[in-house]
Amino acid sequence: MKRAILIAVSDLVFDQRVNRTATALAEVGFKVLMVGRKLPSTPKWSPNGFRTFHLRVPFRKSAAFYACFNLQVFFFLLFSRFNIAQANDLDTLLGVRLACFIRRKPLVYDSHELYTELPELVSRPRTRTIWQWLERKLVKGLKHTTTVSEGVANELKKMYGITFTVVRNLPLKKKLNAEIAKQPNTIIYQGALNLGRGLEKLIAAMQFLSNFKLIIAGTGDVEGELKQLSESLNLSERITFLGRITPNKLHPITCAASIGVSIEEDYGLNYRYALPNKLFDYIQAGLPVLVSNLPEMARIVTDYNIGLTISSSSTATELAENISQMLIDESKLAQWQSNVAKAANELVWENEKGKLVTIFQNAIKRK
Repeated sequence: MKRAILIAVSDLVFDQRVNRTATALAEVGFKVLMVGRKLPSTPKWSPNGFRTFHLRVPFRKSAAFYACFNLQVFFFLLFSRFNIAQANDLDTLLGVRLACFIRRKPLVYDSHELYTELPELVSRPRTRTIWQWLERKLVKGLKHTTTVSEGVANELKKMYGITFTVVRNLPLKKKLNAEIAKQPNTIIYQGALNLGRGLEKLIAAMQFLSNFKLIIAGTGDVEGELKQLSESLNLSERITFLGRITPNKLHPITCAASIGVSIEEDYGLNYRYALPNKLFDYIQAGLPVLVSNLPEMARIVTDYNIGLTISSSSTATELAENISQMLIDESKLAQWQSNVAKAANELVWENEKGKLVTIFQNAIKRK
């Protein structure tokens, strides 16, 4: 039996992409170990089909964290039994690549985003320069690479001359539960609460949507500021912050909403070419969507006709008008809901995972 070790800096319980990768590999006979980091909030978890291991890193942020994490990953792989390893995102690649080089094991690199175009790095040019230098050095010569969208793949090709296979971040097929009661005029946002997600604008828009409720599920760097903004605008009774919640518990909450939103701002190439989990999770929950008119998201919405797109630079007033328009026009809403049902049958991990499995199998054969 072939052994695969998947390395991610994330809390594994909530990393749906890495979880789906592990499950897909286990289904075709790999013995899979997922390695991530232990956080104070990490719940106990026993997944089916594969094992997990959490590294304890004494630092939470900064260069010290990444150096320590990659050092631990390097020694972990150096003394582990495996046939192939996967580095998930640039912040794990140093430790994984060094260990695989010494052990002469194949490596699959999955770039979940344009890492050096993250807003947190764009605003810190010195730190960004270091990551750009690392990426140039570490990506060079890689043979087995994947990413999440055509836009990201094209940019990585321009930067490094390497072809990345697109494996979209699609969810597993879910059955819609007809027994879940719909909550009228309810908007949901799920995902990271970080800079550039349009969340400040979304909260401000609620001032003009007096009969609406907003659910925000997730955590992130600007969570505190968003809660303060909600309170300062006297919107706390109509805006609910759920915090971090597991996907299985979140799905029925999403199903009960009226529309899902993904209104990232054009804040660097990473957001411009994003194809976020939440868009496909909304589709699996049967929700029409309102998304920014950034190319990857807009293509899904227009190709399947499942909602509206809005300028990524729109104002809170314009956002409120679009949300109201979506729920007032009952004929359009019915058409979108019908189209979402069709999209939900196509945009699923079951139709996407074969590409990923083939890459792993070929990487081992070509060793």
